Amino acid sequence: MRTSPASIDHLEHKGETLVEVNNLVKYFPVRAGLLQRVVNQVKAVDDVSFSVKKGETLGMVGESGCGKTTVGRTMLRLIEPTSGAVKFDGRDVFSMKAQELKIVRRDMQIIFQDPYASLDPRVPIGESVMEGLHIHKIGTAKERVEIMLETLKKVGLEDYHARRYPHEFSGGQRQRIGIARALALRPRFIICDEPVSALDVSIQSQVLNILKDLQQEFGLTYLFIAHNLSVVEHVSNRVAVMYLGKMVELTSREELFRNPMHPYTQALMSAIPVPNPRLKRQRTILKGDVPSPLNPPKGCRFHPRCPVAMEICSQEEPQFKELRPDHWVACWVAEQNLQA
Repeated sequence: MRTSPASIDHLEHKGETLVEVNNLVKYFPVRAGLLQRVVNQVKAVDDVSFSVKKGETLGMVGESGCGKTTVGRTMLRLIEPTSGAVKFDGRDVFSMKAQELKIVRRDMQIIFQDPYASLDPRVPIGESVMEGLHIHKIGTAKERVEIMLETLKKVGLEDYHARRYPHEFSGGQRQRIGIARALALRPRFIICDEPVSALDVSIQSQVLNILKDLQQEFGLTYLFIAHNLSVVEHVSNRVAVMYLGKMVELTSREELFRNPMHPYTQALMSAIPVPNPRLKRQRTILKGDVPSPLNPPKGCRFHPRCPVAMEICSQEEPQFKELRPDHWVACWVAEQNLQA
């Protein structure tokens, strides 16, 4: 058993690392009064570290408000961080000037959760897909059109769709457009921010299959943010579990679904429907509501709702430790169970 070091550099991964997130912190100031002084901080992301290997899909799960989307947007500097570091292919994203960051963003793209809100309703979708090509001055005008049409075909759309506007498409088609827009620049790393959460189940499977096919064809690396553990199990190589701005568990997909060690992960697992009416899963019902990130609990942030919390859980914050090979957990109870 090893204690997690201050930096992710010491984490031992078998594959070559593409993205490293070190001690990422993002606090949003709360202002009040006539002078709008800062009176508190919303601790959206609080000291999160992980890495993503080349060609893999890292799933990130947790309840609404746990900081998943903030992690993804801060990694791309769509939101400026409070502290920490993100390295892409060895280069520090947070220290880059505007021009260097613009170049790196060709390789780092995002698929937004709400495709309709992320598309300009006054612009045909072909123009939206080509926007990144224009900004980065890729190819001639004719070549950009060819790239756009080819990319639309990759996600299952036809040439004539390029002249239509966002309101003329269904939800599943709009999500395909979002994928095409992220793919047009041929990036190496894509953050998928709950790309199927608003879609019907039948459409979800189509979009997930498109993402997997594109990953194999272009060698893409994904950070896949989701609520649905069944979806994460289908697409991920490794899974990270977040709770109230903290990382509580990180391991391979097989290990997590076979042996979840953190009580929060176990509660999430117990909520997965069983596709057999004769079998009933033992549910773990969490008590109370998620605490406010304005004033998170002392010690382990999960302890007010934890069914197996001990006295130390409310006093000291557990460290993120490798309790099993490549299985990292921040939990006093899991650590004690392993030692028993």
